[in-house]
Amino acid sequence: MTAPYTLAVHGGAGTIARGQTDVAPYHAGLRAALAAGEAVLAQGGSALDAVVAAVRALEDEPLFNAGRGSVYTSAAQHEMDAAVMNGSTLSAGAVAGVRTLRNPVQLARTVMDSNFVLLSGDGAEQFARDHGFEAMPPGYFHTDHRLAQLHQLQNEASVSMQMDHAAPLDETRKFGTVGAVALDSAGHLASAVSTGGMTNKHPGRIGDSPLVGAGIYANDQSCAVSATGSGEYFIRACVAHDIHARMAYAGATLEAASRAALAEVGRLGGEGGVIAVDRQGNIALPYISAGMYRGWVRAGEAAQTRIFED
Repeated sequence: MTAPYTLAVHGGAGTIARGQTDVAPYHAGLRAALAAGEAVLAQGGSALDAVVAAVRALEDEPLFNAGRGSVYTSAAQHEMDAAVMNGSTLSAGAVAGVRTLRNPVQLARTVMDSNFVLLSGDGAEQFARDHGFEAMPPGYFHTDHRLAQLHQLQNEASVSMQMDHAAPLDETRKFGTVGAVALDSAGHLASAVSTGGMTNKHPGRIGDSPLVGAGIYANDQSCAVSATGSGEYFIRACVAHDIHARMAYAGATLEAASRAALAEVGRLGGEGGVIAVDRQGNIALPYISAGMYRGWVRAGEAAQTRIFED
């Protein structure tokens, strides 16, 4: 009998308009991430290792705004953020503003095993060198369509900074933060998140992704959450921890807690979505945007991927 496990991934909320581009490559990217994470879980591996494996796969896919596909800052550079959290110990590791790491989520995982929780900028880069991480040249992260996005946005006089998946940018290029959540066969939860941030962002801008309680949270007593969307609003609403709190203190279901937390983001003027899994293996994938790149798999079941409601 297959031991129970659950894995969900996302590639950003907002997304493309129907019929404007071939969505098959994005479904394939989500399936590859699910396969990478499930390979860990099916062998009895930990939820933490599974979410790191899944997010690494998304970071390596240039279609998504993380790792190799990261968007550009206003200075035409890349600054990436990532985080991981272990629900069994409440350990967390995060990095912000890293520029040379192929897989920022892997560095976040290494930070988790140190005395730190969050490292940023030059200090994070030094930590990476000290721990044997290879520095990639700037060209590794370049993609033509990301640079075109930057130039287009910089020509929009009324817009200073924008989510990768929000209008008025080219509707065929809407891919934001990536993430994963998992429940393993031992009953432990974990989450991971990685992002290139917002197109044309001010150098040094940090969103919700590397902030525990905002863009990421995991606690074996409730749920694991990975968020995507307008980071400033997710920070203000403490979205990921709010979902946990609604479950732990008010007895809300995962679905109800997730939708209520996102409703607060919407009330503040933001948009986005979350993926979440609870300790019973229930999944919630709500969003308040045109769509969200998402997928999930359970032990003994075929993987599923979606973009829109149907």
